[in-house]
Amino acid sequence: MNVAKELVFDPQLMRRFDVPGPRYTSYPTADRFNFSHDARAHAARLEARNAAAGPLSIYIHIPFCDTICYYCACNKIITKDHARADSYVDTLLRELAMKAALVKGSREVAQLHLGGGTPTFLNDAQMTRLFEGLRSHFRIADSAQCSIEMDPRGVSAARVAHLGSLGFNRISIGVQDFDPVVQRAVNRVQSVEETEVVLRAARANGFVSSGVDLIYGLPGQTLDSFDATLATLIRLAPDRVAIYHYAHLPKQFMPQRRIDESMLPDVSVRPQLLKLAIDRLHEAGFVHVGMDHFARPDDELAQAQRHGRLQRNFQGYSTHAGCDLIGLGVSAISRVGASFAQNHRTLESWAKSIDDGELPVMRGLDMTADDSVRSAVIGALMCHFELSIEAIESSYAIDFKQYFAPELAELQELADAGLLTIEPDWIGITPRGRLLVRAVCMVFDRYLRLDSETVRYSKVV
Repeated sequence: MNVAKELVFDPQLMRRFDVPGPRYTSYPTADRFNFSHDARAHAARLEARNAAAGPLSIYIHIPFCDTICYYCACNKIITKDHARADSYVDTLLRELAMKAALVKGSREVAQLHLGGGTPTFLNDAQMTRLFEGLRSHFRIADSAQCSIEMDPRGVSAARVAHLGSLGFNRISIGVQDFDPVVQRAVNRVQSVEETEVVLRAARANGFVSSGVDLIYGLPGQTLDSFDATLATLIRLAPDRVAIYHYAHLPKQFMPQRRIDESMLPDVSVRPQLLKLAIDRLHEAGFVHVGMDHFARPDDELAQAQRHGRLQRNFQGYSTHAGCDLIGLGVSAISRVGASFAQNHRTLESWAKSIDDGELPVMRGLDMTADDSVRSAVIGALMCHFELSIEAIESSYAIDFKQYFAPELAELQELADAGLLTIEPDWIGITPRGRLLVRAVCMVFDRYLRLDSETVRYSKVV
């Protein structure tokens, strides 16, 4: 079917349907996990999957940052004491050994991602020790996608080369905005030169993909200043770009209380910032992969999207399907088969569990049959902007129109507005609906139907 070749920015639809909603890196979303799913439950799920032949994905959370960025809502620890990373790596390696003992057999690691916080808070020796520990417990495939989030401030070309020698081959760089006024307003002063050094070094050391993150809606941003940031970004020529919307939620995230609200762009300006970014990226040859992500046509994400292989997990869009995900570190989330488990969110409780010889699980969830079918529906819409009704019916033995009768009735309003088309065997997101795909997915979210707490989420655009 593929009704949505490229997105179209429609300001009227944005105003009408830009409501708070989940980002759907999973379904059910992490806020639906429960505390009855504990360490024993997670260990049982890991052992039960030993017969699985599929590859593994590993996520490692490094929570430390040198300085605080006022916009940030990540789980982080602000410190300049880099020696704290030594004990953190020690504990990480013990958690790694515990989980590796449960995941027996010869399953390869096809994906590795280090996020944070700031993974490059670890120095070369600490990173080497962590990587050697990984290799001692798991077999990392020669073709594995090994990515790391990077703050280029203080990262030299030699540091990038060392990461490449360990096996990293993909980087994601946080920039947010190049404008000095905006940088000072969010306490993240970062020169263009620092970013360029890292990008050049990555290319010189065999990294096959580089991504840059920007945020629109930050204090001090104007159309002219953001246009200049986009021009600099395009000159630097990354392979991927993510354009995130800043959600100002100071009651939930304390660092945001330091932002001068009078400097935030007017509500009428924010969608114009997004439209400007979309126009500039399209002019530069980037294609829309999904939600807020853009990539060059030859990038593996763009190729996966074209060929129907794009997936979505807790690290965002991915090219690997069917990988069990093992999360390591504070707050990290694992997905093993049809179950989820999240680690403790504080350093103290996470470390204490491991000291006590237990998996550091805070909460989790076993998916129901209903969760599974809705996850498949939401995943297809988020990644491919279309849904084969026949494929869902055959895979899950349901009558789609009967099973989702309330949802189809609700979707009709979105169809009438031009966000999607509904045909006997297909549901397709239109070019005007692509930026609002989260709003479409929310219709299929059973948990949202059971409550009205959508205020917990950022807006869909």
